Amino acid sequence: MTDPAVPIGRTRARAVETLSLDATETRNALSAALVTGLADALADCGEDPGVRAVVLTHTGTTFCAGADLRDPPAPEALVALLRRIVELPKPVVARVTGHVRAGGLGLLAACDIAAASAAATFAFTEVRIGVAPAVISLPVLPRADPRALARYYLTGERFGPAEAVSLGLLTTAADDVDDALAPVLDGLRRASPEALAETKRLLTARVLETFDRDADGLTALTARLFSSGQAREGMTAFLERRDAAWVV
Repeated sequence: MTDPAVPIGRTRARAVETLSLDATETRNALSAALVTGLADALADCGEDPGVRAVVLTHTGTTFCAGADLRDPPAPEALVALLRRIVELPKPVVARVTGHVRAGGLGLLAACDIAAASAAATFAFTEVRIGVAPAVISLPVLPRADPRALARYYLTGERFGPAEAVSLGLLTTAADDVDDALAPVLDGLRRASPEALAETKRLLTARVLETFDRDADGLTALTARLFSSGQAREGMTAFLERRDAAWVV
């Protein structure tokens, strides 16, 4: 059973470690505890020679609802988690069968390969609560098509798996995500661990350049926006299930 203080489930099969976001009561929102627990689990996987690859998935109908508005992580902690996924010397594969919102899309973009089922939905909802998708832009913008992404960043609209593939946020979408991932995981199990690490380093170089250049500024922007009056109104409206004062 998952320790409620560390809401990350862990299983292993044939050298693939599965980490499951397991805080269904908060829709796997990015709380301080979840961010810390996931970062620690990833660090363990990175150091374990018995782990060839990591699958990041979830319990419940939501992969991740974004930041936990009642117990948000420090922006620096979220940056460190996203960077850990990108820098991990093992491939990280996202397996999504539910909803992904806001900060959850940062997790998705940080992964090397991402697959979703037809039931998945996606939205950058930050603008609707008075903030911006700042920190998560570190992995999102280098991976995705910025022209196509602009619509969803600016409107907070919901979109589906096919659109997520076309944006570059997903590798693949399928009715059965496990069928889609079977050949991927087989390929990773057949690959040399050193070759995987060096190949991942090639693939993530541009993403890490973005972290090096922009992390401090985007962390400061996140902190400033979350302390603003519009963010307080937006988050209050969200928790009270009403429109924010600026909705016209």
